[in-house]
Amino acid sequence: MNLSQFKTILRQVFLLPVVALLVVAGALYVQISGSNATVNLIQDSDARISQATLVSKLIVDEESGLRGYETTGDTRFLQPYADAESRLQQEIQNLDQVAGADAEQKHDIADLRDEHQTWRDAFALPIIATVRGGGQTNDVDLNLHGKVLMDAVRHDLNDIIQKAEASRTRRIARWHRQVRSMLLGLLVLALGMGILIGLFTRSRLHAVSEAYQSSLDILGRRAEELFQSEQQLRTTLNSIGDGVITCDAEGLVRLMNPVARELTGWSQTEADGRPLEEVFRIVNETTREPMETPVAKVKRLDKTVSMANHHAILLRKDGTEMDISDSAAPIHDKKGETTGIVLVFRDITMERKTQEALMANEKLAVAGRLAATIAHEIHNPLDSVSNLLYLMRNGASQEESSHFMDMAEQELARVTQISRAMLGLYRESKAPVVVDLKEMLEEILLLMERRLSDLGVTVSTEMPKPIEVAAFPAELRQVFTNLVTNAAEAAGPGGAVKVSVSPRCAGIDAIGQKQQPGATVTIADNGPGIPEDVQPHLFQPFFTTKGEHGTGLGLWVSRGIVNKHGGAIALTSKTGPSHGTVLSVFLATNPTINAGGD
Repeated sequence: MNLSQFKTILRQVFLLPVVALLVVAGALYVQISGSNATVNLIQDSDARISQATLVSKLIVDEESGLRGYETTGDTRFLQPYADAESRLQQEIQNLDQVAGADAEQKHDIADLRDEHQTWRDAFALPIIATVRGGGQTNDVDLNLHGKVLMDAVRHDLNDIIQKAEASRTRRIARWHRQVRSMLLGLLVLALGMGILIGLFTRSRLHAVSEAYQSSLDILGRRAEELFQSEQQLRTTLNSIGDGVITCDAEGLVRLMNPVARELTGWSQTEADGRPLEEVFRIVNETTREPMETPVAKVKRLDKTVSMANHHAILLRKDGTEMDISDSAAPIHDKKGETTGIVLVFRDITMERKTQEALMANEKLAVAGRLAATIAHEIHNPLDSVSNLLYLMRNGASQEESSHFMDMAEQELARVTQISRAMLGLYRESKAPVVVDLKEMLEEILLLMERRLSDLGVTVSTEMPKPIEVAAFPAELRQVFTNLVTNAAEAAGPGGAVKVSVSPRCAGIDAIGQKQQPGATVTIADNGPGIPEDVQPHLFQPFFTTKGEHGTGLGLWVSRGIVNKHGGAIALTSKTGPSHGTVLSVFLATNPTINAGGD
């Protein structure tokens, strides 16, 4: 059962009693309306009875006044007669109005009016006239006639009153039946509605109870799954070889795996709830200034950040230090809001020492490859100087001695140039300096001249003007020496190598990315090319295509040095008819150089 179905059940359970109450109220309204109508009819009957009684009283007053006047002849006895007579016609009219649409009642009232008028005209008025005229009114027949007329009037009044009372009695009885029916109907309706509501509510509550039990079962299973997942996650975190720290959205430490506790020197209890900057303190390797933690950077940028290209120093709780590499990522909820941050870091102290040792070995390998060439290059000019000195000591003329001296100076200058280039190749600077790429490449080609000649490789250059960049010159010489050597060995006897330098201006490239100003050094050979399945492995350490003659470190070290200078190195190679390999190295004019390492 979903939330919508649950809400529907609640509405049904709520609305059914309301509907039942409305039905009961409607039935009650109908019954009460019928009872009210009956009560109104009873009131009409009471009104007719009351009005008929009033008319009867006026007629009695009228007759009494007439009899008193007839007996005494005193006009004062006519006052009740006169008062009753003045009101009687209006009250009879009111009685007729109270009768409403009852035809029988109206007929009786019409008879009453006629008979009263007959009594008045045929008896009352003659009696009054006779008494006023001084005549006698004690005639038995006359009075009997008057009595008969008045009896007819009273008979009509009694009929009217009796019929009204009978009607009233019938209506009261009907009202009692209506009340009993209403009470019985309400009782039956309330009982039926109660049973219906009870059964319906029971069925709905049963459905809700089943859904609730099902939800409890699901929640129980999910809780168990969540517990198992949490245990699996904890086991996974404890098994990870890297340090893992999770923080809340505010950057407070919540969880540390054993590796993180070991690397930082903080226990879970000590670190819990503390700002990450207190537990995970990192400083710049060169400046020793505090660095922004990956978690702080994630909070600022709200995205995954990786700091693999820098080498930070982690200050452990006991004051010891270690080189680390770290990264962090935000934890988002379903709404996309950041609820936490996870930090992953590892100790790279041994890795850095290994890389430095490998780079040193590669540097020595480069020096070894150049040693024979350099020795030969220096040995030949020195042999020439020795021969020239021998000729000068054994009878050379002054003019010949002067010419031999110039030749010796040229050979010694060549030796000096070669030794200076050799020293420059391995003289390490502590900070980036301005380097002329054209001059550096010319010195490297000079040192390798004998080697290139022995390989039978022709070298051409395209370096129209000096181009300066900020760099570590010894490291760049190592890169270009490796690349030129690889190109010459790939070209082989009779092959050709072309070295070119071209500037690149700031702007937007073909895919819309902003590009830095700098220079691109291109070293191309016309060798057989490198198969496509081999190319992805060329920059991996210890991978070589030279067999026992290669170390597999040259391109890997070269890429590390270029990355350190904020540059990029790329390789393209083709086999087949248009075979050859091109290596491009881009160096920025004002790069951001990582002085700590590659």
